[in-house]
Amino acid sequence: MTAPVASIGRPGQKLGLPMCIALGMGNMIGSGVFLLPRDLAPLGWNAIVGWLVSIAGTLCLAVVFARLARRLPEGCAAFTYGAAAFGPGTGFIVAWSYWISCWTVVATLAVAAISNMSILLPWLGEKGAAPAWIAIGCIWFFTLVNLGGVRRAGGAQMLTLALKLIPVVGAVFVGAWALGSGAAPPPTMAGTEPLSLSGVSGAATLTLFALLGFESACVVSDRVADPERTIPRATVIAAAAVGLLYLLSCTTVTLLVPVAALHESNAAYATFFARLVGPGTGQVVALFAAIAALGALNGFVLLQGDIPRDLAHRRLLPAAFARDNRFASPWITQIVSSGLASAIVYANYSRGLADLFAFMVKVTTSTAIILYIVGSLAALLLERRGAIRVSAGFAAATIAGFVYSCWAFYGAGLEASLWSAAMTAAGLPIYLAMRRSAPTRREEAPVA
Repeated sequence: MTAPVASIGRPGQKLGLPMCIALGMGNMIGSGVFLLPRDLAPLGWNAIVGWLVSIAGTLCLAVVFARLARRLPEGCAAFTYGAAAFGPGTGFIVAWSYWISCWTVVATLAVAAISNMSILLPWLGEKGAAPAWIAIGCIWFFTLVNLGGVRRAGGAQMLTLALKLIPVVGAVFVGAWALGSGAAPPPTMAGTEPLSLSGVSGAATLTLFALLGFESACVVSDRVADPERTIPRATVIAAAAVGLLYLLSCTTVTLLVPVAALHESNAAYATFFARLVGPGTGQVVALFAAIAALGALNGFVLLQGDIPRDLAHRRLLPAAFARDNRFASPWITQIVSSGLASAIVYANYSRGLADLFAFMVKVTTSTAIILYIVGSLAALLLERRGAIRVSAGFAAATIAGFVYSCWAFYGAGLEASLWSAAMTAAGLPIYLAMRRSAPTRREEAPVA
């Protein structure tokens, strides 16, 4: 018997298919695609193969999560998938680690937005407290948007997605025009690293960050109308659409802009448009890239609020985290999460934007991957129990997704892995304390 979980949504606070797709795509198209060409360009063909590996692995995971969402449509996926297969303790640890990844990515996206705006205002790219405070201001602005309710946050997500697609799709058309008209030299891999396994591995680790977030609709499933149908469709559509856009768009930028020019740029897409269209266009694109980071920030603020809320409803966190305001938004959870994100930005502002972004990418990736690893293992176990319909294709996708997730976790590096392990372990005393305080309460039972 499964203990009931208090309903998280209200009739007027549900997300439909378009908003769920926008949530997934919007959270994926954030800072990564706009900043990665600088790091990927020296890798040459390794970058293209790395994109293919990351996209294939992400699509496998999307299929796995879509099937899990159909079988387990209620509650937050960060908890329910692990709990269904391995018990509530595993579910808590996975949800805790994913919550950490959400507020760390909020900090990362705020920094990325300021990095892109530094094209328009160069002083924002300098080390100092002022850029950090502006980034923190962005975090709290979108926290206020989310405190206005999930529908308002969803509307902001759809608007920012429409705006951020302009430079991503536009780069493909500009690249095709430049090659067809002779406005750009033929693409070349001169001066880049030769194709190698280590080069592909490094590229795939970088590109994974840009693909985080495809599971967003799964995480807020109690906010979704008709979750059994809506979430699987939104998850697969978002992953496939963004993967194709990334492959075409990012590859176009890295092929048509010299490696040296990309290496010196804080905003690769702005540099691309400035060189092929005009300097003024580059500044406009930098603004769109900043909007893209802020749009993804908005989506992850939504996620960071719902995870502790779900755990509090299950009595795995103090009841205060389950309190909603009149717009059905968990206001205490949002304040705590955004406060942590703000503290990370302020504590590390002396690193400079580029160094801070690189550091946060690794930490965010390694913590988010824990959900992917456990989700894949849960799917395999539930298949074996007969709780999920077994097919050869789904089994292969599940195994591929698991292997890819483990490889990506290893690729994040020792420092990031230690940070993610330490922050995840910090949740164990809280879980044990909550169990002791309510020893007779009924837990979320594994699926038979």
